[in-house]
Amino acid sequence: METLKAFLNGLTPIRSETWQQLELLFSEVQLPKGRFFLEDGRKATQIGFLTDGVMRAFYRNREGVEYNKHFFVPGSFIGGYASLITGKPNQIWQQSLTDCRLLVTDFASFSALYDTAPDLERAARLLAERFFVQKEEREIELVLSDAQTRYELFQQQFPGLEQRIPQYHIASYLGVTPTQLSRIRRKMARR
Repeated sequence: METLKAFLNGLTPIRSETWQQLELLFSEVQLPKGRFFLEDGRKATQIGFLTDGVMRAFYRNREGVEYNKHFFVPGSFIGGYASLITGKPNQIWQQSLTDCRLLVTDFASFSALYDTAPDLERAARLLAERFFVQKEEREIELVLSDAQTRYELFQQQFPGLEQRIPQYHIASYLGVTPTQLSRIRRKMARR
């Protein structure tokens, strides 16, 4: 819970009374490599806070081709936000790329605290705002940046991650083929 406390307190100070309630809601879950936290077509009901490991969020088209949308590293919230808010089936997958540890809670129980814990509601709003900005920045990056620039941004945003996950996942995230990523890496190594 200490990493979750540090994260939320980094958004806004959380009262001790709120922490007492939150500690009752979260439980630690082990998610072995390759397992799914979320699957396409199911309604999301839980949120998680990643304390150890690496996860990915991805889409899969009708032909089975996967497109990585985001990577989660320790200190990240995970969950199908659109599904949680709308109640509609989820459209993304979230999978562990390494063995992971998470603090997990039921979203309805978590959000029910907003009425009595305005500090938690404020933290959730600030987190949603952060997600919105990251999403917009990612969309701009995909449209306006070339592949090498996207790779350099990936290295800045996720330092050390490329040593922990397969290169084809990184290529998918960047919107390039694994061969194109290899060329970019060779070109950058010659500099």
